[in-house]
Amino acid sequence: MKSLQDSVIVLPGVGPKRLEHLNNLGIYTIEDLLTYFPFRYNDFQVRSIENIADQEKVVLKGQAITEAVVSHYGYRKNRLNFKMLQDHAVINVTFFNQHYLQKQVVQGEDIAVFGKWDDKRKSLTGIKILSSGNQEDEFSPIYHVNKHIRQRTLVDLIGKGLDEYQELIEEWLPESLIQKYHFLGRKEAVKEMHFPQDMAMNEEARRRIIFDEFFEFQMRMQELRYQEKILSQGLEILYDVEQLKAFIAALPFELTNAQKQVTNDICRDLRSPLHMHRLLQGDVGSGKTVVAAIILFAAVSAGYQGALMVPTEILAEQHFISLVKLFETFDVKIALLTGSTKAKERREILADLASHQLDIIIGTHALIQEGVNFHKLGLVITDEQHRFGVNQRKLLREKGDNPDVLFMTATPIPRTLAITAYGEMDVSIIDELPAGRIPIVTRWVRPKQLETVLEWSKKELQKGHQIYVICPLIEESEALDLKNAEETYALLDHFFAPDYQVGLLHGRMKANEKETIMENFKNKSLDILVSTTVIEVGVDVPNATIMLIMDADRFGLAQLHQLRGRVGRGSKASYCVLVADPKNDTGVERMKIMTETNDGFVLSQKDLEMRGPGEFFGVRQSGIPQFLVGDIVADFNMLELARQEAVAIWQEEQWQQQPENHGLSEYLERHQGQSEFD
Repeated sequence: MKSLQDSVIVLPGVGPKRLEHLNNLGIYTIEDLLTYFPFRYNDFQVRSIENIADQEKVVLKGQAITEAVVSHYGYRKNRLNFKMLQDHAVINVTFFNQHYLQKQVVQGEDIAVFGKWDDKRKSLTGIKILSSGNQEDEFSPIYHVNKHIRQRTLVDLIGKGLDEYQELIEEWLPESLIQKYHFLGRKEAVKEMHFPQDMAMNEEARRRIIFDEFFEFQMRMQELRYQEKILSQGLEILYDVEQLKAFIAALPFELTNAQKQVTNDICRDLRSPLHMHRLLQGDVGSGKTVVAAIILFAAVSAGYQGALMVPTEILAEQHFISLVKLFETFDVKIALLTGSTKAKERREILADLASHQLDIIIGTHALIQEGVNFHKLGLVITDEQHRFGVNQRKLLREKGDNPDVLFMTATPIPRTLAITAYGEMDVSIIDELPAGRIPIVTRWVRPKQLETVLEWSKKELQKGHQIYVICPLIEESEALDLKNAEETYALLDHFFAPDYQVGLLHGRMKANEKETIMENFKNKSLDILVSTTVIEVGVDVPNATIMLIMDADRFGLAQLHQLRGRVGRGSKASYCVLVADPKNDTGVERMKIMTETNDGFVLSQKDLEMRGPGEFFGVRQSGIPQFLVGDIVADFNMLELARQEAVAIWQEEQWQQQPENHGLSEYLERHQGQSEFD
């Protein structure tokens, strides 16, 4: 009996070798093959240069007004050039390493070329020449393939698979959703994705498949949320309200309204018997550490221990110093545990932790190592949570008896996207900076203006202020012509000698070397610190007023914003100078956006739009799936729609038992464990 779970080897033309190559693409079964959707389509409809965007792939048709000339360069490389006239515009067309196309270009005759448009040069980098006939109107799918499986081969196999198995594709969406949103049936949608009748039908198919992808993800998110909140018996952390009020009153500053709001949200979670699973977002310098301190104090006042795990030793030390200061007039015992902790001190800390002589521990991955045992762990806080893998976060939770969990991040994610992407968590946002903060002035300069910037920066040094200089690389790289840290250090050391001291910090240094350099910078023994992005998160030196970022166009907006947040931490006017010579429009756009806003949430939205979710979130461990068809930015409305429908279904008691939901329930159960969302 035929099944969608049959191996693709049953198809004609698939032997053991081709099976292996298909497996390398993630295609094992007929179902895998039929749901291996195109990631884009080539639209071969002829366009005019009046309405196309820079770097867009298009078909341009015109008259070849010159012969095609082939020139050779490098080792066995060649380029073919000719000019084409479209209306009154002359377009330069170039093909690389396709000299054999020369005969297809006939001066005086019309020609259609599919290629990538360069708006600045008014030129087209050719990909293929389209023959006359109706190929110009072709709308063809493009798949991710490898060197062993070509596009044509894959299309043929999908065609065979559909011929044999299309009738076995089952409908799994509830009929009410299909009717509500006028979706194509699943069978029809799958076929139209691969072999579209026309653009309109293909768009309808994409709508259905994108919803399917998002809806499956959101159903799994809601299941996780249900398990976290309902099935997981949480702790009732009945903190001492009066003690907590006294602690907040003793803080050296007034909390912002946003800090008060999120603190109330989290305190309600602590007292609830349901398990807390919350994400706290806050822009750089918004005061998340203070909120963490208040919550940790609440847990301690209820007789529990708290743990704060951070990604770097520098950040761990920073938090430790801050919390020791905040707790100094209260009876709270706190310790720091990192990879650099000496063996004797580590043994003492672990003994105190296990016997409850310690209330709070702050550390790096060292907290999840074997031998780290708590007496009564009630609260786990993970800072910059996207830096840790899911399993690492889980290991820390397992050190206690289902402790409440708070994730914190200074990488702002637009509110609606955070609620959707982290659907299994409650989300709180600190969207307000503490009073008295002076906005950082950001300027973009070209490399040739660097000396002028350095001369200007002497004025800040003369006031006793300090400077960060950030570089993307540690040492010389032939692959990328970037200002590296060691070269920049040598340059600045010479420029500022003998009046000012320059230090160098990078990730390849030993922990004690990094510690010494940072300590020297904090106590003003160093005036200028040249560093790689090791200082991106959490380092706090209020006396630093200039952040100079070399080759700034090599960084994403979120990272630039994080780096900028290392200055402006005191009451002094601060500056961020971006040194960059972008080679494309995207780089220029990033520099302009940075100079126009200090709002991390505005920047994060732009960053998401420009770089896409894969780069923005930083691969898989962020918990964000890589959808094959849907795009969580471009298709956000559909993502939110899927979330709302998933929430509605999970709010119904025993929804799996309702006849309309049988197909959905069976589908999710059948695909459990196969999904990258799990």
